[in-house]
Parts: sequence; C-alpha cells; structure tokens
Amino acid sequence: MSDTTHDGAIAMSAPPSPDEGLTSAQLAAKYGLSVSGARPGLVEYISQLWGRRHFILAFSSAKLTAQYSQAKLGQLWQVATPLLNAAVYYMIFGLILDSGRGMDKAVFIPFLVTGVFVFTFTQTSVMAGVRAISGNVGLVRALHFPRAALPISFALQQLQQLMFSMIVLFVIAASFGSYPSLSWLLIVPALAMQFVFNIGLALIMARLGSNTPDLAQLMPFIMRTWMYASGVMFSISVMLEGKPPWIAEVLMYNPAAIYMDLIRFALIDGYDSSNLPSHVWLAGALWAVLLGIAGFVYFWKAEERYGRG
Repeated sequence: MSDTTHDGAIAMSAPPSPDEGLTSAQLAAKYGLSVSGARPGLVEYISQLWGRRHFILAFSSAKLTAQYSQAKLGQLWQVATPLLNAAVYYMIFGLILDSGRGMDKAVFIPFLVTGVFVFTFTQTSVMAGVRAISGNVGLVRALHFPRAALPISFALQQLQQLMFSMIVLFVIAASFGSYPSLSWLLIVPALAMQFVFNIGLALIMARLGSNTPDLAQLMPFIMRTWMYASGVMFSISVMLEGKPPWIAEVLMYNPAAIYMDLIRFALIDGYDSSNLPSHVWLAGALWAVLLGIAGFVYFWKAEERYGRG
C-alpha cells in the first residue's frame, strides 16, 4: 500500500498485521504462549516434586548442618537443646508442681522427655513452615521449582533433627527400665503419621506466612498454648480428674497428644493402653491423611502467587 505526500513523494505504509484485533488470550493461544510460573495441574505438580526429591533431601541436610555451624559444640546442640528443655520442665513440673502424680518416677521421666521431643518435632516444623516462603523469597524468585519443596524440606530437616534426639530418648528409657522390645517398632508408623501431619501443617503455615509476615511473631504463643493443652508435661486424664469428661476427650484426641501417646505406649513399659483414647491408631491415621491432603492442596492452590508482589 502507498500514499502520495504533499511534495509528490510516494510513502509506503506497512500492511495490516494478521494479529490485529486479537486479544492477549487469543495471541497467547495462537503462538503457544503460557503464563510464566503458572500453576501446573495437581498430578503434574506431584510429579515435579518427585523429580526434585534429591534437591529436597540435600536442602534439608544442608540446613540441618548449617543450623549449629557457628556454635562451638556444633551438632551436639541437636541433642542438647531438647534435653535441656526436658530438664527444665522436669524441675518445674515434675519436682515443684508434681505433675507426675499417679506415675512412678521410672515412667514419668521417660514420659516427660518423650513428650518434649515429640512435640518439639511438630513445633519446629510449624515454625519453619511459617518462614519457608517469606524467608526464602530470593530463592523462590530466582529459580523455577515446585514451591512445596521448601516447607517439605524444612519438615524433613526437623525429622532428621528428631532422629538424633531419639537416640538420647532410647538411652533414657532403657536407664529407667524400659528395655528394647518388639513394641519399639510401633514408633516407626507413629512417627510416619506425625511426619505426614507435620508436612500438611507446614504447607498450610507456609502459605499463610507468605501473605502475613507477622504470623511468625504470633505463632510462638499459639504453639505454647497447644503444648500445654496436649499433655506434654502431665497426664491429661489424671490432671482433669473430676472435670467434665468431654474436656479430657477433646484434649486427648488432639493430634499432638495422639502422636506423643502412641510413642509413649510403644517405648515405655509402664505406660499401657489404659492411658490411650479408644481407636487411637485410627485417629492418628485420620489426622495425618486429613492434614496431609488438605495442606498440600491448600498450598498448591496459591503456587503461582509465591514470591510475587
């Protein structure tokens, strides 16, 4: 096409574009374009996570190694920290407040240490989950990977931390007369259920924490309340004797209490099934499945929004 200008010259004009009049969505469809960082389907997302399994394991191990790298005692703090917590709780709740009444000392001390170690596993998984996205924004923005890898790797880091603590726990249990037996094998499925539960909870907190940084300041108070309501330092049924039975039922079926009691039952000879609520294994499995699936889907729904803004 051409036009004549005022001085008689001929100016050539570009032909109309074949894309003229197309919307952005139509242009994207025509040229096979997609949104950068768009959320994949759920099945594809799970496949991507499985493909990053080596990264998840390496990242969690590196974080665990670096956690105490500046301390002179180094990795010994992985055991010393929960053990010192247990000693403080024993002094306050065991000696001063006598929260172990109704239990022999050989049962109460392993009972208390187990509660501290197992609840710490959930507590630290939740706290790490809150900061999983907000504390790693640079990594999220720089690299393309399924963001669920971060909270999962932090939960795995806490599981590795717990493995060190379990060695100390086994020694303490044996020192007070609970020697290794076949019942100790029940610790494996109990910890597996708790691990799945922790992952689901960490995923939920990671999404909430990515939008609300102040949540990290609030969570210690929530976790402390949960700890006192879960029977970490005392038997719920003994402490609530004389109270309406439904209060003890509600507290004993909360997931933190369930996983602690399952491991106590497996580990401590004097802690028998009479201390457990009915259908406790089923309850533990349901909590794990419910939080594991709900947390994963809830986190995945916001995949394309992490690291933006």
